[in-house]
Amino acid sequence: MSDASPIRGALSGIRVADFSRVLAGPHATMILADLGADVIKIESPEGDGTRQWRPPVNAVGQSTYFAGVNRGKRSVVCDLRSEEGRGRAASFARTADVVIENFKPGTMEKFGLGYEDVADENPGVVYCSISGFGDTLGASLPGYDLLVQAVGGLMSITGAPDEAGGEPTKVGVALVDILTGLNSVVGIQAALRARDAPDSPTRGRGQHVKVTLLGSLLSALANQASSTLETGVSPERMGNAHPSIAPYETFDAADQALALAVGTDGQFARLCEVLGIPELAEDERFSANPARVAHRAPLRAAIEERLRTRAASEGIDAFTEAKIPAGRVNTVAQAIELAESLGLEPVASTTAVGSDGAPHALRSVANPISLSATPASYGAPPPNVGEHQGADWLPR
Repeated sequence: MSDASPIRGALSGIRVADFSRVLAGPHATMILADLGADVIKIESPEGDGTRQWRPPVNAVGQSTYFAGVNRGKRSVVCDLRSEEGRGRAASFARTADVVIENFKPGTMEKFGLGYEDVADENPGVVYCSISGFGDTLGASLPGYDLLVQAVGGLMSITGAPDEAGGEPTKVGVALVDILTGLNSVVGIQAALRARDAPDSPTRGRGQHVKVTLLGSLLSALANQASSTLETGVSPERMGNAHPSIAPYETFDAADQALALAVGTDGQFARLCEVLGIPELAEDERFSANPARVAHRAPLRAAIEERLRTRAASEGIDAFTEAKIPAGRVNTVAQAIELAESLGLEPVASTTAVGSDGAPHALRSVANPISLSATPASYGAPPPNVGEHQGADWLPR
């Protein structure tokens, strides 16, 4: 029998009072839980609304939407509409290292649970507020991912161009919520560091972390936003093509689409060799990347003419051998299989007891952060509403 102590997570000893629901906040707190924080999910009697977003469901009947961002947490019910519920919620906030919420701005203040209220009694608290458009001029605007993708510019650069009959298109997952959750984790950890570092001028004091969906999206627009700011010209939809690199898009092979991500002139020369058209790399229209971008249409036609004569798998094998970035367009299931084949361990497993009294294995996507000394862990399954209500660890 080993005498080794169990590995403590990087955030062991950090308690999180999680008032958030749906996706951005719960995604953030699941990451904190994976890394060792004690996350208390504080729910209304009805529970997080995503519990009802089903089908599909997992092996114990939970919404897979809810289960996908709530593992590793404990659930208690605090009805903020009642004095007793507000008092209990306040006791969690007073004893937490981190409070996180994504109500409409002003809601937590109405319940006596805003940052100033909590910090008066708990000056070390790191209090994270997530909103759609901030808590001043945009406070009344609804913070829904689809809406932010639209007004935040993402849909204007996603989808086929007008001339191809395309229309502004949302990303196939609530990407803005996910980005906002990640930014919330960064902000929370930075504030904890500022509170706890021995030489920090704010040692012992927490602070208010504010993250918006719109700000998270604008930051994530990266080169597209940068070009807009520097040139004054907004980019347009280009389908799967890249505004500054060519060939960098999907192409049709004989049986299915594949992606080519040719980022250098050397890669392009090797691509031409593999395709049997080495003269293309010497053509002044294509010899350098800026020229290829300017002559994108004839370049695409020349490449696709060759690709259509072979199966995608054959082309990908040849490209990979020549160190040309290429891959097929996978389904989600195939993407998970690929990660498994590469030894990336993309699936986290927990065990939950179902209504039949039997244990059932639950699978979700693993935390992508690999820490050599304090790795992520997945001890607890997504909780049922109020599952931990009577536990003796609850604050009095």
